[in-house]
Amino acid sequence: MIRKTFKNGLKVIIEKKPVETVTIHVSVNVGSNNETPDNNGISHFVEHMLFEGTKKRPDARVISNEIESIGGELNAYTSNERTCFYVRVPKNHFNRGIDIISDIIQNPIFDNRKIEKERKIVLKEIKLHMDEPRFYQWILFQSTLFEKLPARMPVYGTVNNVKSITKKELLDYYDKYYLPNNMVISIVGKVGNIVGIVEEKFKYFKKKKLIENRLIKEPKQKKVIKREKRKIFSSYLVLGYKTVPRTNRDSYVLDIIKAILGRGQSGKIFDEIRNKKGLAYEVGVHHEVCSRYGFFAVYLNTDKRNIKEVVRIITNEFKKLENITDKEIKEAKGFLIGQHILKNEDTKERADELGFWEGIKDARLSDEYIRKIKEIKVNDIKRIAKKYLTEKYVLTIIEQEK
Repeated sequence: MIRKTFKNGLKVIIEKKPVETVTIHVSVNVGSNNETPDNNGISHFVEHMLFEGTKKRPDARVISNEIESIGGELNAYTSNERTCFYVRVPKNHFNRGIDIISDIIQNPIFDNRKIEKERKIVLKEIKLHMDEPRFYQWILFQSTLFEKLPARMPVYGTVNNVKSITKKELLDYYDKYYLPNNMVISIVGKVGNIVGIVEEKFKYFKKKKLIENRLIKEPKQKKVIKREKRKIFSSYLVLGYKTVPRTNRDSYVLDIIKAILGRGQSGKIFDEIRNKKGLAYEVGVHHEVCSRYGFFAVYLNTDKRNIKEVVRIITNEFKKLENITDKEIKEAKGFLIGQHILKNEDTKERADELGFWEGIKDARLSDEYIRKIKEIKVNDIKRIAKKYLTEKYVLTIIEQEK
């Protein structure tokens, strides 16, 4: 792995892999957690606008066709903490890939007509997430779980905000956060000595002083149950807790607990609720780990008559962790280690992983994940389950009316 910081503050991570593709991934340290209730959704809106043309490539079709005509892939996503852009191309087209992604990151034009066109698309995206219970259950859960952290706000924003965001606000936000000293470029694949090429593509990108997010102290976990009724055929629920960021060792223990309870179809909660009792079709466990916070949750959909029973089963499985065996922990570790290896075989996934870790602290920490998982003992599981998975849960329910 090559780690380098250019004079303008841009961090570059290069990892060579003996594959036929290369992924160029740009991670910008800005997301919905940088927003306020008044401009919530602007990070995602800016992400959309970067695909809408540059002076060199005047519209979205020119940009996408240049990649798709060589069989490549160009996409992006916005999260609470990051906005990420990536291009994945055959190895012999690296130069074209880096030229395109460096162009859209540095030279977006924010054309008035295209802003209005993308505004309509973003509004449709918001409405889709509000209409679809599988998406909306997380908006409802996070807005209930967090009281002060910006993570309580939806990544896609609100309809009223997106309708009112101006071109000036988009440009000001871009100028504030799209800086070389606020980005990580991670490149994974079959590449040669490309440091000079990358530096050349970003040499005119000027650094500026970064305004750091103020630290917000989130209140301690409280038990909250929140229901919303809808005209749907089954109910959706999420039961969960505030936890810790990735830099905290407890997060690795929670990964193992997630694997014990929710891996595929052999996880304990899936087995109890679906396999044994047939109370739900979709059952899962989610562990979100970010740079400053985390959360742990179980989610499922079921008939509203079963809600009390499934909550009892979930909390009972938490209590059973007190009697967890070495064999169960070994199986969970095997699952996590295998998944980590499989995920990092893919150049796109690996580039994203390196960008995440470098944004937190150091990309090399990604390679310590397996070691840290192996270190976890039975007593760690018992201690963490008792510490976090308590009766003070947040339960959000999208409940069918009949």
